[in-house]
Amino acid sequence: MNFLELLRLAFQALKTNKTRSALTMLGVVIGVAAVIILVSIGSGLQGFISQQFEQLGSDLVIVMPGKMRWEDEAGREGGAPGISTNRLTLAMAERLERKSDNIAKVLPIVTKSLSAEFAGKTYETAILGTSADYPEIRNSPVAKGKFFTKTDVEGTKRVAVIGKTVEEELFADIDPIGRKITLADVPYQIIGVLEEKGSIFTQDQDNLIIIPITTASHQFNLERLNYIYLQAPSAEEIEKTVTEAKEILSQEMDKEDFSVLSPKELLSTVSSILGVVTAALGGIAAISLVVGGIGIMNIMLVSVTERTREIGLRKAVGATPQAILIQFLTEAIILSFSGGVVGVLLGTTVSLLVNHFIQTSITFWSVALAFGVSALVGIIFGAAPAAKAGRLNPIDALRYE
Repeated sequence: MNFLELLRLAFQALKTNKTRSALTMLGVVIGVAAVIILVSIGSGLQGFISQQFEQLGSDLVIVMPGKMRWEDEAGREGGAPGISTNRLTLAMAERLERKSDNIAKVLPIVTKSLSAEFAGKTYETAILGTSADYPEIRNSPVAKGKFFTKTDVEGTKRVAVIGKTVEEELFADIDPIGRKITLADVPYQIIGVLEEKGSIFTQDQDNLIIIPITTASHQFNLERLNYIYLQAPSAEEIEKTVTEAKEILSQEMDKEDFSVLSPKELLSTVSSILGVVTAALGGIAAISLVVGGIGIMNIMLVSVTERTREIGLRKAVGATPQAILIQFLTEAIILSFSGGVVGVLLGTTVSLLVNHFIQTSITFWSVALAFGVSALVGIIFGAAPAAKAGRLNPIDALRYE
């Protein structure tokens, strides 16, 4: 029997039970689509975070409270971060700027969530206390008005720069420049509005109010900094900045009390974690491929039972056990192959649709792996029923009712 005749017989057999064949394929379709969708979401998340770190700047270093441990006690990666008591202060930030030869600028940050009020309207937002260098270091220019100055910080002035979301929620069509908002019963004059940044997943980057760090520390009793940005003289000197910052901070604190991280280190750590997550998502989705394979095996076993007399007749006229085995194996492969094709189309389509809401990235390896496994499933799970069909005794098969 030639190959084309083999395919014709296999398709004819599958068309006899169209509904059953379609339901058998469904498990493979879902498995292949799930692998592609979940891996595309994981890969998209990796790409998105990489972009965010690039926006952070290649010349910036972050000082965080506590020792960030990315290894467990046995030295394996993935252990929980160990955060000790926060000992970062504004005085330490000033000391870093004063003592270091490899730190161009220092940007201390304190944060607090509370409601801002204007003309009887209130809106929950994030209050960020920082220095006058914020727009330059964080690449956040002012769209209208101005940012507060070093003199405003030193004078503990009650001035504020707001994000676009705060402007829309509290002021609508009113120009906020020169107006006063109330933060915890204390009035602040608005002097500027930042350029719109948009959202990162569910986090609105424009929902914030920035005030001088001295004012924030005084009013809200914020003695500890949430983190500190250090700007290196250039991207090439960033390692020198990291080394020198660690040396200066070690003079005042134990090494367990702080972490000095460059964007490269953070990206490497986050990428490795997300890589494991992406692989795990793909592995979980691949389980449904196995379930689909079991479905193919079950249906093929039923098919062998139903077509026992047909098998006996074919053997009686000269068909070899090998020919019978190949016929049933071909049917199983066609089911899994067809399911793989439909699954790839479905998974790719859904991933492209999801990309309108969160960033996804369809990778060639996930498509090839999912499709390859689906084809392999047909061979592996179709082998047993096909072998059973090939071993049937023709006399017993012809007598089967």
